Amino acid sequence: MHRIFVYLIVAALTSATQAQVQTARPTVDKALDAGAAARFADLALECVHREYPNKIGHVLNSAVDAKTPHELTPIFFGCFDWHSAVHGHWLLVRLCRMYPDGVFVARARAALDKSFTADKVAVELAYLNGDGRRTFERPYGLAWLLQLCAELNEWDDPQAKRWAAALEPLEGLAAQRFSDWLPKLTHPIRTGEHSQTAFAFGLVLDWARSRDRHDVTELLTRRARDYYLKDRGANLAFEPDGQAFLSPAIAEADLMRRILKPTEFAAWLGAFLPGLAFGESPGWLVPAVVTDRSDGKLAHLDGLNLSRAWMLEGMAAGLPPGDPRIASLLSAAREHRSTGLAAVTGEHYEGGHWLGSFAVYLATKRGL
Repeated sequence: MHRIFVYLIVAALTSATQAQVQTARPTVDKALDAGAAARFADLALECVHREYPNKIGHVLNSAVDAKTPHELTPIFFGCFDWHSAVHGHWLLVRLCRMYPDGVFVARARAALDKSFTADKVAVELAYLNGDGRRTFERPYGLAWLLQLCAELNEWDDPQAKRWAAALEPLEGLAAQRFSDWLPKLTHPIRTGEHSQTAFAFGLVLDWARSRDRHDVTELLTRRARDYYLKDRGANLAFEPDGQAFLSPAIAEADLMRRILKPTEFAAWLGAFLPGLAFGESPGWLVPAVVTDRSDGKLAHLDGLNLSRAWMLEGMAAGLPPGDPRIASLLSAAREHRSTGLAAVTGEHYEGGHWLGSFAVYLATKRGL
């Protein structure tokens, strides 16, 4: 309560100019030059059609279902698992949009064209509609699928429009899965891995707004308020767990800044994270340390550093100009960004099959 009161006083006394506001907000990450973009694209190109090793979350209803990954899901069979294949494709689309003259673009377009065909979409759709698969890749993979569809539909490119049209049946199914699920979900899921709701809801909300899906926007906004609006007293000292790639608390705040007005978000954040530093306060949130990047679960912490970075930037962008917490949020974001991006090397497939997507999401400011 004291921090909310302090915030209100500071906000009332602050009269930042537009130029000052711009310097407080994140800018395009200089780390993503053409060379870095090519390196991240290569990580995705190396895996989107690489079938093995592969971890499938597969319900078998009979011996007929005992098939190879590319037979089961002929688009998203690479990159070790279905959801990583989805955001590996998203990475390629995102970078082709941003770097149309990049050295990787011809190869990326060819890979995307190989994947996004009507016949392969039909098989993917049949798989998702199979018995016992209503919860398949919910919420993480389905949220990334919608983010992929948003990226394609926002791209003013004839080939992208054809791919987007091909994926429409999958897009519609993914959206329907969330619409069916959310009214039944009585509690949020507060993990640091794939089942977390806050992160997935952010991706889906961004898709819904991009696609003018006001029904999904309204549903997500209402349910996010139900799940999170009354939360108080979160303590970042309890994070991270040893294999998290998402922060439950920071992801929640990054979601709520999407649905609350700046002054509302500022007050909510003061109650939710009362220990959040004011002003330039280096070291208040330190990056996680990865001791063995050949261990896929331990390597999750590299993803945590990347996702924390973009979520901290999102929180800063959601606050009113002059809020005394912006500086500390951006300071921690810079430290996490530097640590996280340095780890995206592709040396080990355990991280190489997915970390590039997180790096591109961060460096291209997609969430903002």
